[in-house]
Amino acid sequence: MPTSTGSPTVLVVEDDSDLRQVVVDTLESHGFAVAQAADVSDALARLEGFAYDGLVLDLRLPDGDGFDILDAARERYPAIRSVVVTGCGGTPEAVKALKRGADDFLVKPFPLMDLARLLHDGIVHREAIGDEALQDDAASSRPFANVIGRSAAMRHVLDRLKLVAPMNSTILVQGETGTGKELIARTIHEHSPRRAHPFVAFNAAAIPEGLIEAELFGHVKGAFTGAVAARAGRFEAAHKGTLFIDEVASMPPPLQTKLLRALQEREFERVGESRSVKFDVRVIAATNVDLRELVKDGRFREDLFYRLNVVPLALPPLRARRDDVPLLAQHFLQKSCRSNGVPARTLLQPTLRCLMDYGWPGNIRELENAMEHAVAMSGTERDITEAMLPGEVRSSDRSALLPPVTIPDEGINFLSVMSQLERELIVRCLEKTGGNKRQAARLLNLSRTTLIDKLQRLGAGLAAGSA
Repeated sequence: MPTSTGSPTVLVVEDDSDLRQVVVDTLESHGFAVAQAADVSDALARLEGFAYDGLVLDLRLPDGDGFDILDAARERYPAIRSVVVTGCGGTPEAVKALKRGADDFLVKPFPLMDLARLLHDGIVHREAIGDEALQDDAASSRPFANVIGRSAAMRHVLDRLKLVAPMNSTILVQGETGTGKELIARTIHEHSPRRAHPFVAFNAAAIPEGLIEAELFGHVKGAFTGAVAARAGRFEAAHKGTLFIDEVASMPPPLQTKLLRALQEREFERVGESRSVKFDVRVIAATNVDLRELVKDGRFREDLFYRLNVVPLALPPLRARRDDVPLLAQHFLQKSCRSNGVPARTLLQPTLRCLMDYGWPGNIRELENAMEHAVAMSGTERDITEAMLPGEVRSSDRSALLPPVTIPDEGINFLSVMSQLERELIVRCLEKTGGNKRQAARLLNLSRTTLIDKLQRLGAGLAAGSA
């Protein structure tokens, strides 16, 4: 598995085990940290878990061709240096690979020094990630282009958006703070039949409790102290459009009752007035807590919960969609450069790996702030290095995975300690994935078959769990 040192990292994909090992040995002798895969599925699993600097790829593999690998690598890491290797007669395939974004190709048998040179020159002298046009082209060619992400978790969200956006159904968006709930609500509105009408956002936690009702439903002149003139509320402002109610869980019980009635009757009364006002509004509510738990605790009306939860939409935290970090980081980096009027910056691969290793408790919002911080710290430098990232991101050192080890005077049994560490890492990943070996293998950057071999070697007690 690739190391966390400053060595450039390369993934070698070749089904011929003898040739693969020769290539690996040669590259390692030239200072590369090398991972290897024998087929398409193994290579794709490895690409999901690590940002490689380089890719050496045989196009003809036992479970498919290498174009899927090439496409996946370039989508996730636009900076990756890719070299296609092909047998005699495979030149047309290599040319096709170049047209699809490969950087170089070599025909077997090829001088190993040529491969090492191509990778070294390409990785050392090439800008890592800076082709903003590549991102824009990719975004413009798909629906919901403002929702950035190609991970399995986000593909599920996008599939749901396609279904619910054209409807008038009430939607409850659930997700941790910083996962982009308002962006999703705006996206739904912009792809709905109501897009020509207003999108109105209302944060229930940002308004003092005594003013929430007036803000939501409006008030007449003299309704309360300070009401010097009549004012329309958010429901009226959103007429024929969409009303987004953020942090709906923070609504006090009396307002929950009034909101429920409004949603049921499709009408409300302004504060200080008994006349009912009809409205035509689609409501999208959002919460960062589990409303079901609040219902159980008696802190949220059950009938209001069911009225809001017509179509639930759960947003994954960033730690559950790590594959999307490169795209999001690049997007926010270029956005910050534009807003600050500075030349475009480039993300170096070691910096990208640091970003992918971090847990992002603040989710997408924290990543955006980190890129803003990096641009501010870059000064006149064009490359974004790890040192320019916020301290908490840099401090997520991979060495934190290692348990504390005391070295006694008599020394240690190295193989025994390493076996215990290997066992602990596998156990933790299996616990994290609920025993799913395929998912655990991806977390460990291993193939599923390699993980199963390790499970068998380390003990049958680890081998339980789903495929």
